[in-house]
Amino acid sequence: MRVVGGEARGRRFLAPEVASVRPTSDRVREAIFDVLSSLGAPAEYAVLDLFAGSGALGIEALSRGAERVIFVDQDRRVTKQIRENLTAVKLAATGRTEIVQSDAIAYCRSRQSVLEEIDLTLCDPPYDYLSWAKLLRVMPGEIVVLESNRSIELPEHLVLHREYRYGGTLVTVAHRREGMAPLFPTELDEEVL
Repeated sequence: MRVVGGEARGRRFLAPEVASVRPTSDRVREAIFDVLSSLGAPAEYAVLDLFAGSGALGIEALSRGAERVIFVDQDRRVTKQIRENLTAVKLAATGRTEIVQSDAIAYCRSRQSVLEEIDLTLCDPPYDYLSWAKLLRVMPGEIVVLESNRSIELPEHLVLHREYRYGGTLVTVAHRREGMAPLFPTELDEEVL
């Protein structure tokens, strides 16, 4: 795998050897960041990379000028590989990254003050992920990019910007409806989550 654009363009990194990790291809990443670029992202954005896997999406955002990126994945082997990948593409020493080993929903529910500053969330769970509704209720960001193999029903606070398919991957780009924020834990009934 390689970084597609920005300051680290062409630098190579590895996908972790973990069965649940399905790295976003170079072609799909390029398409995602072309759409994001037309929206003014990710330059100077605070980015959250959920189900970070190899870190490919967050690394691409960093390379293209993101202010900072938080990588979240629940697998310790994956977070270790992200650290190694940031070093491989020479972005580890920027001071603009944080790597967190956590479940995505638990992280979004527990870090409200940090997440209020997120501009862009990149989310690429395994294709068999079933908790989209729960996750989308607490996912921060003015813009969200979702990768799946099927259409995802968006909650009322998100508006579809664009949806496109590359082979078996369906990419959904949405933005927050004006005046509506994600629902943080203090606003939700525990049973809903």
